[in-house]
Parts: sequence; structure tokens; C-alpha cells
Amino acid sequence: MLQKITISGNTPVAIRPLIESAIRSELRMLELAIERTGGQLRYFEEKYNMTSDEFGHRFETGNADESLDFIEWFGEIKTVQILNFQRQALEEITLN
Repeated sequence: MLQKITISGNTPVAIRPLIESAIRSELRMLELAIERTGGQLRYFEEKYNMTSDEFGHRFETGNADESLDFIEWFGEIKTVQILNFQRQALEEITLN
């Protein structure tokens, strides 16, 4: 879905470089968060000897206990999905 926004300001400072910098900064923060979350996913995968994809399917279909670890693991899976979606959205932004 194509979305378009207009930003204007009454400032002597160029806005475009500020927005570009803010987007780059947010992308760096998202990369760090994805890396950190990926570490958590790897921890659970090693601990329970299954992939996050396999676990996520089991959890969603009710074929996994609802232990604290499993709830946290599922939360990490959902978190990395959201972070990746946000990263992709920012990477696709073009400023005209």
C-alpha cells in the first residue's frame, strides 16, 4: 500500500537530512533489537532442541505446555516478527 506524507517546518535547518538520519538511527536500533531477540530465540532452541518455527506451530496449536519459558519464547517469536516488519517498512521508505 503506497502511503504518502508531507512534512514541512519553519526552520532554517534542512529537514530532509534530519529525517534521513532519524530513519538510519531507527534502523540501527531495530537491527540491535533483532540481534538481541535472535539470541534469545537461539537460547530457547538449544535448550529445548527444536526450532522456533516448530515450537511456534506447536504453541499456536495447543501442543506445547504453557510454561513461563514457553510463553516467553512465543513472545520473543512475535517480537522478532514485529521488529522485522518495522525494519522492512523503514527500508522501503523513499524521500522525494
